[in-house]
Amino acid sequence: MATFNGNDGVIEFGANVIGEVTSFNVTQSVATIDDTVMGDTWKTHLVDVPEWSGSITSMWDDGDTAQTAMTIGASGTTNLLPEGAGVGNYQLSGTVTVTNIDLPVERGGVITQTFQFTGNGALTIGTDS
Repeated sequence: MATFNGNDGVIEFGANVIGEVTSFNVTQSVATIDDTVMGDTWKTHLVDVPEWSGSITSMWDDGDTAQTAMTIGASGTTNLLPEGAGVGNYQLSGTVTVTNIDLPVERGGVITQTFQFTGNGALTIGTDS
């Protein structure tokens, strides 16, 4: 079984690589709709429409083109590459909308920021080309 080093991850927003990334995550989920009726001996359900979302944490860099493009409500194609960029490497991609930006600043610490996003349409799972 293969294991990978999280240090190699790369994220692109639009045509630009997001600089200074320290972590990212992607969550895929689907809701269920209860369709159990009287007389059933076990609960049953239907599957609703899937969705995806995530977050990116980076060291704050106001000169980074990708970071400055990620404003509240901004929409763009995002490629998330946990193994790093390279032909054949695992890739998650799709269009996202930036929904939240957190910029905590504390004395004696490095300024970071976290971008939260929601997928707009399908999440494509494939490989880098």
